[in-house]
Amino acid sequence: MEADPDPTVVLHACLGVGHLIPMVELAKLLLRRGLAVVIAVPTPPASTADFFSSSAPAVDRMAAANPSISFHHLPPPEYPDPDPDAFLQMLDTMRLTVPPLLAFLRSLPSVAALVLDLFCVDALDAATAAGVPAYFYYTSSVGDLAAFLHLPHHFATTEGSLKDMGKTPLRFPGVPPIPASDMPHTVLDRADRTCATRLGHYGRIPEARGILINSYEWLEARSVRALREGACIPDRPTPPVYCIGPLMAKGEEAANGERHACLSWLDAQPERSVVFLCFGSLGAVSVKQLKEIARGLENSGHRFLWVVRSPPQDPAKFFLPRPEADLGMLLPEGFMERTRDRGMVVTSWAPQVEVLRHAATAAFVTHCGWNSVLEAASAGVPMLCWPQYAEQRMNKVLLVDGMQLGVVMDGYDEELVKAEEVEKKVRLVMEFEEGKKLRDRLTMAKEMAAEALADGGSSSLAFTEFLKDLNFGNTTKDQA
Repeated sequence: MEADPDPTVVLHACLGVGHLIPMVELAKLLLRRGLAVVIAVPTPPASTADFFSSSAPAVDRMAAANPSISFHHLPPPEYPDPDPDAFLQMLDTMRLTVPPLLAFLRSLPSVAALVLDLFCVDALDAATAAGVPAYFYYTSSVGDLAAFLHLPHHFATTEGSLKDMGKTPLRFPGVPPIPASDMPHTVLDRADRTCATRLGHYGRIPEARGILINSYEWLEARSVRALREGACIPDRPTPPVYCIGPLMAKGEEAANGERHACLSWLDAQPERSVVFLCFGSLGAVSVKQLKEIARGLENSGHRFLWVVRSPPQDPAKFFLPRPEADLGMLLPEGFMERTRDRGMVVTSWAPQVEVLRHAATAAFVTHCGWNSVLEAASAGVPMLCWPQYAEQRMNKVLLVDGMQLGVVMDGYDEELVKAEEVEKKVRLVMEFEEGKKLRDRLTMAKEMAAEALADGGSSSLAFTEFLKDLNFGNTTKDQA
């Protein structure tokens, strides 16, 4: 008889490049430990092509950049009457993808585990049907997860909706008080279908065998402790928690292999002199807001590198592809000329990891997406927090009030952040004692991130414990 093949770890990613990037990094880590791994990628139904048109190109780019990783494209499900709400469309797509995922699991000779994105909760049913242990890989902060896991209990023991509470602080185990208005829009209205769906998802997470989290214990020790003590889920056991981060892309060169022009520009700037502004792969601000940012940067007198994207025609469809930004139309007249000796504006994309690690970079105006937070923390760069959507407002609270790695841009929750606020916060971080304290704190965060990933570090040991739970206890060292 032939020996059984090595069991495969199947990673099931959600739609969206922000969710796929961490899954790719997890796949790399599994490969380095000698495990077989494949990423099962959902294919949007034809009826949702308008909403998810950028999904397939993003997957293709990831696959081309990572030839050692196997990507399996699950067939698109039938979805003849898509929900008009884009978020519910995405959740419906993930739910309808469960049958083809189950068929794929059953087609493999041996499966060690199914690792799920948090938006793939319905895939727990596929794991159960296939007799495969299921784990979640949470790609945002431990603090977010602590709050989300407590939400079903919160809603069961309170009345009313968060949307009616204004900035009333919510108290969840393991995190600083979070203003109700800073919770994601998906849970603000108790009567909304989206809220009911998400609460159902959070309530099912304890069914998993364990939870991998892209963070490191030093950064979020209080939240990790609350999870492990069972404080976040008071009525049932909490699965084991494995902080295995920070897992991040190492950085990208341009498609033709040439170094991005902004890095050459940074080479010519003094050390720790440049403010970097970037709002993520989906980030968008209005033309009016772009002009306020420009005025604030110009009046601050500091050097800057700014990634500008075209505002979406429909703010509710910020995830759709956009044309390259026309800087002459978007920025104030004469701005580029007046700031040419100390500023650079790039359209659409910059190599963020390399920019943050560059010696000239001193501060980062960020939307507080977790990938960006980890990249900044690992590079030792203070953050000016300007959250936009999803859990980013929660991350802002954690960064400012908990981790003490940033300051907030006041007005993020209003129509405009004024130019005066942009100037004030840039000066605060670049010129004053508070900025020095942030830099000292970020230096420690950078050192502890590296220590967590090193042999014997907390994240390395946590990943080994996860492998032991999969009965791969002998794969404890990275393979060359």
